[in-house]
Amino acid sequence: MHATEVFARYATEFRQARLDDEVLHHAKRAVIDWHAALFPGLEVAPMPQLRALLAEDLDRGRARLPDGRLATPRAAALLNGTAAHAAEVDDSFRDAMYHPGAATVAAALAIAQDRGASGLEFLRGVVLGYEVSTRIGVAMGRAHYRHWHNTGTVGTLGAAASAAGLLGLHGASFAHALATAATFAAGLQQAFRMDSMSKPLHAGRAAEGGVLAAQLAAQGVTGSLDVLEGEAGFGRAMSDAPDWSAVGDTLGRDFHITRLTFKNHIGCGHTFAAIDAALELVRRHGLRPSDIQRVHVATYGPALDIACYEDPRTENEARFSMRFVVATALVHGSVRLSAYTPERLVDADTRAMMARVATAVDPELDAAFPGRRSARVEIETVDGQRHVWLQPDRKGDPELPLSDAELEDKLLELAAPVIGIERARTLLRNIWSLDRAGELQGLGG
Repeated sequence: MHATEVFARYATEFRQARLDDEVLHHAKRAVIDWHAALFPGLEVAPMPQLRALLAEDLDRGRARLPDGRLATPRAAALLNGTAAHAAEVDDSFRDAMYHPGAATVAAALAIAQDRGASGLEFLRGVVLGYEVSTRIGVAMGRAHYRHWHNTGTVGTLGAAASAAGLLGLHGASFAHALATAATFAAGLQQAFRMDSMSKPLHAGRAAEGGVLAAQLAAQGVTGSLDVLEGEAGFGRAMSDAPDWSAVGDTLGRDFHITRLTFKNHIGCGHTFAAIDAALELVRRHGLRPSDIQRVHVATYGPALDIACYEDPRTENEARFSMRFVVATALVHGSVRLSAYTPERLVDADTRAMMARVATAVDPELDAAFPGRRSARVEIETVDGQRHVWLQPDRKGDPELPLSDAELEDKLLELAAPVIGIERARTLLRNIWSLDRAGELQGLGG
């Protein structure tokens, strides 16, 4: 049985399976976090340009955008998926090195709105997309992450699985949706190694591609069912020929959606353990910026490969600068959206602190990646004291999860400036009651 068929068999079983309350609760948490990421991304480039370009696909169709405008399902998936990744606050599944929510939820919402699905049907589509795609990401492994952006590649398969589930596809048609989605999958890490607007489009195109693949399968379009494990397939072309034999072994028993990471800071998640460690040292030792002589950050290799900008000059570069975000945390006490304003990018105190920050790869911490995302920070004070803190996990990881209340606060903080506090609170109530809703109410805006 090909890997696509393993997932298709599960999709058939999933149609009849009852989701327990814990899984549904975590699915709602994922939808809350997706909305928290969506709203601050609506005006981040390339969103204004993308909306203008897609004008012909707006004000028609049955899907809906955050501003209430109608859209075709593929246009809604593209726009909402892009926005949900643009501000760098979306969720992740650590072992797959992947942000599943941006594309998966965008695709599920577009198809659910188009088909008039119930809230429970929408949540089931979300769960299915997470469970299929995260397992593909885990199988592809660290070798895939060398060059590819998993949110664009694996995300296409997550979007296809969620859309296919909501379209009622199962058996061969579900497998063909995944097979076609796999050959759509793309997204290069080089796209964000220079200042660029391309990265959010990886999630948007993944959502759009997944929707299209599912729609095509619903019309009888077939794909190569061995596309994941074949000699010229996804695994060999984009990784080191991973073993697919056990890819479905825990489906239906171990729900990955219950072990997501939700961001507790704004920016590249690879920097968060270092931010947490720096803030912990400040808290424990009462440090002020003027007390700090030098800062040494040791962490895993991909964190420094991706958060690589030594002298960031733009918002995008700053989000991917280990030195900038650690300096920001030490000077300002947090790393929120305000960290990336033009004024803060040139803030003299932050720039002075950046000059004191040095980074290095720690082989032991690197060997634990991707299962652990750790950092060790050492601060040397002007009076010669040395303070060290190892942060084994990030606040927001499954080991240190955000509570429901903290997750709600995240949505209110990020959504209220865009839609107002009352609409944001109503949105939260709607999400928590999705499994009891006859139809979707107010999602996406």
